[in-house]
Amino acid sequence: MSEGILRQLGRRVAMMIGIGKITGYSDAGSIQQLQYQTPLEVRGATPRMAEFGFSSGLPVGTDVVLAYLGGDRSSAVIVASNNQQYRQSGLKAGETVIYDQWGMFIKLTENGMEVEANGQPVTVRHATTVTVTASEKIRLDTPLLEVTGDVVDNCDSNGASLKTLREAHNGHDHVLKDVQSGSDDITSDKPGRIV
Repeated sequence: MSEGILRQLGRRVAMMIGIGKITGYSDAGSIQQLQYQTPLEVRGATPRMAEFGFSSGLPVGTDVVLAYLGGDRSSAVIVASNNQQYRQSGLKAGETVIYDQWGMFIKLTENGMEVEANGQPVTVRHATTVTVTASEKIRLDTPLLEVTGDVVDNCDSNGASLKTLREAHNGHDHVLKDVQSGSDDITSDKPGRIV
């Protein structure tokens, strides 16, 4: 090969990868389109490739790795990203974390799983059944627990809900024996305290 062809090939290889910063994005279509800036250019409508099942809206200022197909700078694809300001650090080998810029995260570690909602609500939607299995206990540390439906304890052997038990308790009375002269019986009033 001639020296000119090798030089041209080397230049193309060197131009296949670049680094830029995000200046804007659109997440409306089938693939996310980003605008990036490098020291040489600002370019919009650049597709971002991400792993299936994962997506994120990159904050402005996020660093990105650009792959220029065939070394053509007009044909860029964003293949990786990192935002130094929000990145979760201190992970041990094997740990994984999903996080956002507002301090919320889900962290998978060797010793368990941590969910940090950072003072925001957590909602599970449209589940037919949610099953939590814990070998020791489930603890709810909250000043108020609200349940919109019935609660059944020992559900594998008990069919009565707390509502049924409460109604039975609130409606019950007692026969009081031998409280009058002779052997007469009377029935007490219903409990004064309603459960």
